[in-house]
Amino acid sequence: MRKMPWRHLGTSCVLGQQVLQPMRNKGATMQVKKYLLKCLHRLQKGPGYTYKELLVWYCNNTNTHGPKRIICEGPKKKAMWFLLTLLFACLVCWQWGVFIQTYLSWEVSVSLSMGFKTMNFPAVTVCNSSPFQYSKVKHLLKDLDELMEAVLEKILAPEFSHSNTTSTLNFTIWNHTPLVLIDERNPDHPVVLDLFGDSHNSSKAAPASTCNAQGCKVAMKLCSANGTVCTLRNFTSATQAVTEWYILQATNIFSQVLPQDLVGMGYAPDRIILACLFGTEPCSHRNFTRIFYPDYGNCYIFNWGMTEKALPSANPGTEFGLKLILDIGQEDYVPFLASTAGARLMLHEQRTYPFIREEGIYAMAGTETSIGVLVDKLQRKGEPYSPCTMNGSDVAIQNLYSNYNTTYSIQACLHSCFQDHMIHNCSCGHYLYPLPAGEKYCNNRDFPDWAYCYLSLQMSVTQRETCLSMCKESCNDTQYKMTISMADWPSEASEDWILHVLSQERDQSSNITLSRKGIVKLNIYFQEFNYRTIEESPANNIVWLLSNLGGQFGFWMGGSVLCLIEFGEIIIDFIWITVIKLVASCKGLRRRQPQAPYTGPPPTVAELVEAHTNFGFQPDTTSYRPHGEVYPDQQTLPIPGTPPPNYDSLRLQPLDTMESDSEVEAI
Repeated sequence: MRKMPWRHLGTSCVLGQQVLQPMRNKGATMQVKKYLLKCLHRLQKGPGYTYKELLVWYCNNTNTHGPKRIICEGPKKKAMWFLLTLLFACLVCWQWGVFIQTYLSWEVSVSLSMGFKTMNFPAVTVCNSSPFQYSKVKHLLKDLDELMEAVLEKILAPEFSHSNTTSTLNFTIWNHTPLVLIDERNPDHPVVLDLFGDSHNSSKAAPASTCNAQGCKVAMKLCSANGTVCTLRNFTSATQAVTEWYILQATNIFSQVLPQDLVGMGYAPDRIILACLFGTEPCSHRNFTRIFYPDYGNCYIFNWGMTEKALPSANPGTEFGLKLILDIGQEDYVPFLASTAGARLMLHEQRTYPFIREEGIYAMAGTETSIGVLVDKLQRKGEPYSPCTMNGSDVAIQNLYSNYNTTYSIQACLHSCFQDHMIHNCSCGHYLYPLPAGEKYCNNRDFPDWAYCYLSLQMSVTQRETCLSMCKESCNDTQYKMTISMADWPSEASEDWILHVLSQERDQSSNITLSRKGIVKLNIYFQEFNYRTIEESPANNIVWLLSNLGGQFGFWMGGSVLCLIEFGEIIIDFIWITVIKLVASCKGLRRRQPQAPYTGPPPTVAELVEAHTNFGFQPDTTSYRPHGEVYPDQQTLPIPGTPPPNYDSLRLQPLDTMESDSEVEAI
């Protein structure tokens, strides 16, 4: 035989490999198909036990103690062990429910830890109690002050007041929100009297002359809808009534002034800050950042950390803190707007907005106030343990203080929420809070009903609860605990030379231009560098839950995690047996249902023979033809023959049953 060249032999091997490769792929496919069919057969076959056999098998093989005794003991002990096992199983389930419910309550435990380190000095905000200098706002408050003096005259000496004294007053403001007297000398029938009566409309005497201070109470009358809906806001003292009324009217006036004009009416930094020393380094009013706070006018913040790095404190103690000398200028206070004299100050974190009205303290004039600071750091766990927020991004309220580039705080959220309610209910914003873009501040000229709406909203419990539910505490917060001590400053022995020096430094005057009633000295320092960290931690974690669940199960049932897996396995087997039985019963019902083999009359034997031999043949079932009848083409019926055997009837089991494992292997 002729030998094949090597190159042809290599070509033949390659061709052989190409032929064998599909055969190998086909064999692998058959193997996969065989295993899939076997798995399908196993699934359809199921556990292969009845309910009773499965339960007996579980009791004999489980690692828990009770079920074994139910099978092994006699009839009486079987009943006793069955009751004990059922009782302890119920007890375990109840204990598990209690532990899971406790875990899902997300309770926290609070831990207190102490630390020692060098800390950044807090930001310090100082304000004057009077928001404006009276000499600069006197022209705006002229009509209001005259009206206030007339009101005080009516309250203090009603019998000496005359109607002609009110003829020169401007009652435009008064008509929006007047003060009234409530005559309570007859408690069953109190009488409401206008404080000026009709004196601003006619020459009638004021009915207040018939009512003294003991028998009457001063109240504020608030009306809306052109005076058709009115309510009275009562006060315990006339002092509270006239003060609240004056502040409300002043708010109406200042809300119509441009913001830059309001800043110019407040106290300038070089006037209020006379001296500054931080540790051993001198400072001045140029180291302070000005913000306008409507309640206190111009406020100044030291070490705010917005544009510069926060200043660290070298050591605890007075000599390493901040020392300030302030001139509050009490002689230029607005008489009816600021009834408290002193400096308002607050300590807070860097880059946070100072809410001085809610969190500030007063420093009295003519004193040296020393403030020792301790630091508390609060670290809340957050959701789902604590309803707090990291940066306010998950709070539904728009933060109106974000223009200041400050961090989130709950006070900012509450104020923003109240302003949002004001705009929604009163169609204008309140003067004390920032204003969203496109909105206007409330005033009597553009919004005549704003005072009634504002005071109703302020006293609304629903509004407060709504804002409290929507706002969240900050998860990380720093609080400064202050220890305050005061002493007279300057003393009588040193008063003369100290006031001389301060007057000369501020006004370059040889005369004393400052007063003891107008200067305040502040010493702010760290009392110690120890700080406390108050931290929340989960009271019940997953380790606690699993240990308690396992402890109860092991104590009452003598089981473990493997016993739970066994119990889960038996449950799955029960379910699978139930599914197989339901499927088998459904198939049995379908087989037992009688079905008509033909929709019309039964075919003849000849038609059946023709049907077996000619697959295109369709018997005529539209009508029944009697014996001997001929077809339309005059042909007689064919002679009947013997039909072929139905081989399917020789099978011993239905076609829909699954072959055994051996059949699957044969496949």
